[in-house]
Amino acid sequence: MFLLRLIIPDRPGSLGVVATALGEVDADIHAIEIVEHRRENGTAVDDIVVDLPPGVLPDRLVSACNGVPDVEVIWFSRYGAGGGLHMDLEAVEQMTSAPADAIDILVEQSPAVLHADWAALLDGTGSEVKVALETSATPEFGDMAGAWLPLEKATTLQAPDHKGLSESVLVAAPLDSDRRVLVIGRRGGPEFLGSEVARLSYLASLAVTIRATA
Repeated sequence: MFLLRLIIPDRPGSLGVVATALGEVDADIHAIEIVEHRRENGTAVDDIVVDLPPGVLPDRLVSACNGVPDVEVIWFSRYGAGGGLHMDLEAVEQMTSAPADAIDILVEQSPAVLHADWAALLDGTGSEVKVALETSATPEFGDMAGAWLPLEKATTLQAPDHKGLSESVLVAAPLDSDRRVLVIGRRGGPEFLGSEVARLSYLASLAVTIRATA
């Protein structure tokens, strides 16, 4: 499974031309996400999750996209099996079905959504920072629980030299406060992609909004 982030002309038919080009190299498109519309120059940034059959070189994906006029590959990387957008939708459905528990549901579902190993909700709104909720396999934070607070926006984090955390790559997002933060870890990588940070930011904001409707 691979993820391509592309700049394409923001006009009807552009995505179809890219899809056709990918199909010609036997790529199977699993998901497409519009990351950003750049109205100032008439382009859009799209993430495309694709799968390749055995024997097809990944470089052919980049070549196929670069062969489409006015299309630019920003970056290209292997991606967790199964894509991501359908997992996002499942998480949103669960949150909307139980609005009062939306934040807890996001914490519990985020490892599956982002193909990670663990997630923890850090709460520093009181006199001390505590782990308010965690999934299985979450390492001990110890004194590091408050190292990233306050946090203003979703971002990747530098893993500290701390047992259990040093071997993980980390991403985090604030929830209903810059001192209530969701931290997600992958042991040994791969690094979280920019699109994954953006997805986490969106889902965190959505969880807060959904809970407010309870």
